[in-house]
Amino acid sequence: MGYGNHTVITEFVLQGLSQSWELQLFLSALLLLFYIIILPGNFLIIVTIRNDPHLGSPMFFFLAHLACLDICYSCVTPPKIMMNVFTGHRTISYPGCMLQIFFIHFLGAAEMCLLIAMGIDRYVAICHPLRYTTVMTKAVCWAMVVSSWTAGFMHSMIQVILIVPLPFCGPNELDNLFCDITQIIKLACTDTYMLEFIMFFNSGVGIATCFILLLISYGALLAKVRTGSSHGKNKASSTCITHIIIIFIMFGPAIYVYCRPFQDFPFDKVVAFFHTVVFPLMNPMIYTLRNKEIKVAMGRLLKKYITLVRK
Repeated sequence: MGYGNHTVITEFVLQGLSQSWELQLFLSALLLLFYIIILPGNFLIIVTIRNDPHLGSPMFFFLAHLACLDICYSCVTPPKIMMNVFTGHRTISYPGCMLQIFFIHFLGAAEMCLLIAMGIDRYVAICHPLRYTTVMTKAVCWAMVVSSWTAGFMHSMIQVILIVPLPFCGPNELDNLFCDITQIIKLACTDTYMLEFIMFFNSGVGIATCFILLLISYGALLAKVRTGSSHGKNKASSTCITHIIIIFIMFGPAIYVYCRPFQDFPFDKVVAFFHTVVFPLMNPMIYTLRNKEIKVAMGRLLKKYITLVRK
């Protein structure tokens, strides 16, 4: 199938994190070990929250959905990365590349919107505690979750709709571990200046705006907690700090990747690796390690399971 005097690309070659096969094999084995340890932990968070009546507040409802999103997000690129290394193949088909781009931005944007929903939940809980149960009802929580998924879907569809019509007829090597818009656009056989501007506005400006607003809101909440009464101060402060840590982990690498011109820098692949592979598995774990209620609930669940097994 031709395009002008060139051949239309049907697959892309992924360069990976390093040209050294031994190093790539080591990283893939480390990633597999990381999955075996951390991924079940995210499932345990979901099961614990769903089965423990003491964790019925909206905060834990959102955390369960955050863990679900992170599980889905971490299953988009790592399996292909490991398969390519273990099999010795470095290619990905054009449809597979488009699917990776779609799900990376779909799940990533949905997670960022969910973090905003969690920020709203903390605002109501800290600033309007007497109205918390009437404002943050089950219907409102579900509406926020559905809105997060919808916003993520719309954001991702914009990306894919703009990329799919592009002609790819020249080089097909991506200096990355997976497909993403910052790499794909540069391979198109056409002028992409306006498209890069649209992508920058859709991804970069949106990410930076959400990040700044979340930091301002949590900063204000921390200030209010510190100046408020001592009752529940430490717990509220710890929760806000945990959310801020997760925000930095989620938004920091994304800002580095998308909030600048689509140019290559030496550190890009390392940031992309941690952003799409490592950090999504860590977010709920960080939250869990800083939350006594979830740790106690997990202990009860494990004791119950051990008791059933012994019987």
